[in-house]
Formats: sequence, structure tokens, C-alpha cells
Amino acid sequence: MTFAIESSVALARVFGVTNISAAAKAGDQFLAVAGLLASGTIAGALLFALLETSDEPALLFGAILGVMLAGLALLAERRLQRLPAGSMLPAVWIAGTCIAWGLAFGWFRDRGEPSLSRRALLLAAIATVLGVATGRGRRASIGRRWSDDHALPNSASTVVPVPGTRPEFTPIEAFYRIDTDTRAPAIDGGRWQVDVAGLVDSPRPFTLADLRALPRVEIFATLCCISNPPGGDLISTTRWSGVSLQHLLVRVRPGARATHLKVTSADGFFEVVSLDAIRADERVMLAYEFDGAPLTAEHGFPARLFVPDLYGMKQPKWITRIEAISQWEPGYWVMRGWDREGKVVPSAAVDTVVRTGEMAHVGGIAFAGARGVAKVEVQVDGAGEWHPAQMREPLSGLTWVIWRATVPIGKRYTARCSAGA
Repeated sequence: MTFAIESSVALARVFGVTNISAAAKAGDQFLAVAGLLASGTIAGALLFALLETSDEPALLFGAILGVMLAGLALLAERRLQRLPAGSMLPAVWIAGTCIAWGLAFGWFRDRGEPSLSRRALLLAAIATVLGVATGRGRRASIGRRWSDDHALPNSASTVVPVPGTRPEFTPIEAFYRIDTDTRAPAIDGGRWQVDVAGLVDSPRPFTLADLRALPRVEIFATLCCISNPPGGDLISTTRWSGVSLQHLLVRVRPGARATHLKVTSADGFFEVVSLDAIRADERVMLAYEFDGAPLTAEHGFPARLFVPDLYGMKQPKWITRIEAISQWEPGYWVMRGWDREGKVVPSAAVDTVVRTGEMAHVGGIAFAGARGVAKVEVQVDGAGEWHPAQMREPLSGLTWVIWRATVPIGKRYTARCSAGA
């Protein structure tokens, strides 16, 4: 998965793809489909070899193989929680395409047309892969959002973004997505619960209703992927709503030996956050809404972890278990060689350039995590002085800032920023 993400991002940059998030996810899905096709081809080759040694009808073997593949596919989908509750259609679709693949192969083979059966095997395998990939249920409607009838807290700012600068508040549909799987787990919010256990005095599950009944925390915050390249779109800003982990700790009472919480997702992703960090910052939360609407399946429904000042690699989605442990452990990406701390590094990006006469109006974003952005500067053509930029007031101390600068006309513009204290 690390290779898939890095390769997708790199290729997107080489070919000038503007929506890196969508390109990366498409790359992950392509690799998954390619893997399934390869598996189907190997299975078909083994079946051909078996049929050469048997007088049994190929239709029988094809039916058996189809049922076996259907069972394995459904088991995998169930283990990954990607079969939506309350609907049998996705499961029927997946099983049907697998069984149809086996029956189609057997039928053509029994007709005594081996060359045709090989072509049919390949076509049916492709159809099966596409069937499994698309049997995923209907996407839920987002509904009404906070931003539909509220002004942003900095709406009175006198610093106006340069036309072409990305939106200061990211629409839900444009929020970036990078995770460890090609499809999101399908979780029934009515049955979901997060089990809080381990080294605590009062282990217990929390339902979504339980979380909503606790004191609510609402913050504007920017989330960024550690793989986001300069000027990339793997960064988004929204208004998160949820419950501070401090309120959960009060109810489960960690024991004296507990030092960290291990947070695990439905897809097997996990991360570890220290109890000291939680106790020091009320904004470390289980978020269940963004922009006033429930999290979508792709973005962590029913609840995801948010920790200020850290990259998305440290913030699990689809949380199912929180365990108090006695020492730090490497998280999912740390085990795979990524940065242990995952702390946001200050960065600035140029989004747009508008030329008027001998001058250029340059605009973009800058982000420095919880430290905030103290200064943004722009350089023309990689040489000479750095020109100071005007900064629009941020939505909060955890968001990016929109900046603009008026500089001489050039061919290339570079931005840099400094973090606050």
C-alpha cells in the first residue's frame, strides 16, 4: 500500500494531474483490479490443468470453483466490513458474478472449443473483477451542512484571496482521501460501537448516541497527508465536530500503568497517541461530523480520530476499538518506515498568478499546524529578494492561511512560510 500511494502521487505530479487525491485512489483501485485479474488467470490455468486429467464435465468444476471464489470474496468483504447492513444486493451481486464466471468457463469448455473457452475465461474474469469492484451499495446523501447558512469566522477580513486561490473552506465532496484500502468499510451506525478497554478501571463500549450525548467540541482545522507534494491537493480544511478524548478518559478511568491509547480502525489501521497529549489538549477528539454533517463512509463514518499538529497518517478513521496500553508502540505507517512523530512541517503553496501590467498578483495557502503561520514570502524566478505577503486571518489556530503578494512579473514564483512560536 505504501508503494501504491507513493507511486500514484508521483505519477500524478509527472503527468500534471490536478486532483492528486482522486488520482491516488484510482491508482490503488487499478492495482487491486490488476491483482484480482492475475489471481483469476492463475486459478483458470490451474483449472485447465486439472481438467486435462479428468473426465468430469467442466461445468461441474466451473460451478465448484465459482462457489469457492464467491465464498472467499464474501468472506473478505465481510471481514473488511464492506457489505452494507440492511441490503443483500451487494452480496448477491458479488456471489453471482463469481459463480457466473465459473459456469461460463465450464459451459464453453464442455462445448469442445478450448480456444474459445480461454477467451471466455479471460472476459469472464474481467467481468467478475468489475462486478466485485462495483458491488458496493448506494452512496449516502450528505444532507444539510453548517456552511449552508453560516459565514466563516474571518468573513470580515480585508485581505481578499487572489482569484484562482483554492477555497478557504473545503467542500465535503472535495475533501482529500488517502487510506489503506480501495473501498471504505460499510458500517451500520445504529449497531456500531467503539470498545474502550485495556488498562482502564471501567472498560465499556460507546455507541454513536453515547458520543453525541457527551460535551461537544467544534473546531476549524486543516488536515494534510504526509505525502502531499508542494502545491498538491492532499490537504483540506473543514469544521470538525466530536467529543474530546478527555471526556472518554473520565468515564473509563485509565489505570496507573496506562501511558498511551492504541486506536484501531475497522480496516485494520491503527495508531498510538499518548495520554499526556490527550490531557494537555481538549481538541484531541473523536470526530463524528464535518461541516455539520455526519462523516461520509469514505471519510471515517461513524467516528475518526483528530489530533492537532499531526499528519493524516496518525489519525485513524472507522474507529472500532481504543485500548489503554503501558508503553508506546509503532503505528501502522511507522511500522512501514514512515516518520515516527508525523508532525506537520511548515509549507506554502502557490495556487494562482494574475498578471496586471508589470506586476503579478500571486496567491496561495500556507500551513504550519498548531504553531500557526507567522510569515509568508514570495520569490520570483528563484533568485533575488523575498517579497512579504499579506495574510488573511485564519479560520482558527489549526488551519491554513490564505495569502497574497504583489511582485514583479516573472516565469516562476516560489513561496515559503515561517511557523509561529
